[in-house]
Amino acid sequence: MLRLRGFEVGYLGARVPAPHLVAHLHRTGPDAVALSGSRATRLPTAHATITACQAAATPVIAGGAAFGPDGRYARLLGAEAWAPDARAAADRPAEPLPRPHSAHRLQGAHRLHGAQPLDDLPHLVDQEYTLVTRGSGRLVKTVPAGLAERIPAVRASTEPQRRHTAEDLAHIVESLATALYVGDGELFTGFLSWTAGIRTARGVPAASLGPALELLEAERRDFPRATGLLRTARTHLAEPAAGSERPA
Repeated sequence: MLRLRGFEVGYLGARVPAPHLVAHLHRTGPDAVALSGSRATRLPTAHATITACQAAATPVIAGGAAFGPDGRYARLLGAEAWAPDARAAADRPAEPLPRPHSAHRLQGAHRLHGAQPLDDLPHLVDQEYTLVTRGSGRLVKTVPAGLAERIPAVRASTEPQRRHTAEDLAHIVESLATALYVGDGELFTGFLSWTAGIRTARGVPAASLGPALELLEAERRDFPRATGLLRTARTHLAEPAAGSERPA
């Protein structure tokens, strides 16, 4: 879409290391970086990318389902612009985008040189996101054992069903961590509603999500924000239509 409008475009692909990205931006001096994301769980990585661009004084246009249907996460993470689709994104560079503020560039420099980052998101000072992320592997191993003790159907599940349960738990913990990162519980409850529908389609009892969240809450009882999100999610899943809708 940008090329059709006469722009010169360099496609860098996914997951470019931040130091490589900054070096490329300094070398090429682009008008903007267009950043796309489809999975909300990649938002922490997207934030690091946006910060790296700001360190190089390069504005960012964000788009894709990861940033929310209204672009709320693009604004939260500091992108200079958001677009709902490719056409709208290609229209944005017709006028120069605002350059990042110097404070963002300073923060990005701190990140890139390994110093303690000065974070844009004040709720992250409690370290819950970091600690939940670090403990995710242990949670994914301990919770299935607890489910097997509580639910006979889990004990009798097939190997593919047990594998799907472990995968679902890994995604649930990742989604919980992302909700902590952006400070938005709706991201977590929306993901769980979608997961309940997927489990039902696979023939895996969606009812096991409630006990799984209880076990996760017990494991994360020292983290007030995480336990609050898990408690709210359990209430949401208990509602009659909770598993019947897919998140945007």
